[in-house]
Amino acid sequence: MIAFVQGPVAALAHGTAVVEVGGVGMAVQCTPATLARLRLGEHARLATSLVVREDSLTLYGFADDDERATFEILQAAPGVGPRLAQAMLGVHSPDALRLAVAGGDEKALIAVPGIGKAKAAKLLLEYKDKLGAPHGSVPAQKPLAAGPAPWSEQLHAALVGLGYAPREADDAVVAVTPEAEAQGATDIGALLKAALRTLNRTR
Repeated sequence: MIAFVQGPVAALAHGTAVVEVGGVGMAVQCTPATLARLRLGEHARLATSLVVREDSLTLYGFADDDERATFEILQAAPGVGPRLAQAMLGVHSPDALRLAVAGGDEKALIAVPGIGKAKAAKLLLEYKDKLGAPHGSVPAQKPLAAGPAPWSEQLHAALVGLGYAPREADDAVVAVTPEAEAQGATDIGALLKAALRTLNRTR
């Protein structure tokens, strides 16, 4: 198992970071929040989980060991693969997921692309004794780190990274623009949550 990768960030794209490790570029699949913390050319350390399939080897990267451990626990539920597990962590922090499961909060899981009401109910039961108690006082919505890009570009990239079509992401950005303009300091995490609510209503 590759427990982590460490080195300069060689490239960033939607959903992927390339970290140079000993002269080799390691492509790592990351959530929008994790990608937002990375900067080209700067040193980075990502906890990783290697997913092996018959026809592929995919490396998933996380901000810390807790995210990685949660990612692996999430996949223990029937019907949850690495993509859906990553989508959950793209919307919620590990502690936010623990709080949702502990409180039976279906709406929190339904906010994740690919999870409907019936699936949310099943997952709450599946994870009840697996995720454990929250580790600390963490907001239910994990904010995306601020970056040099305008909020609209950051939000659009986050939505595309979660699996929405570019046109859907465009519509969601337009829908939350009034909220963004009303904020004194743009909170990408809050805007992402509002955009997901908008997209779930239109589906």
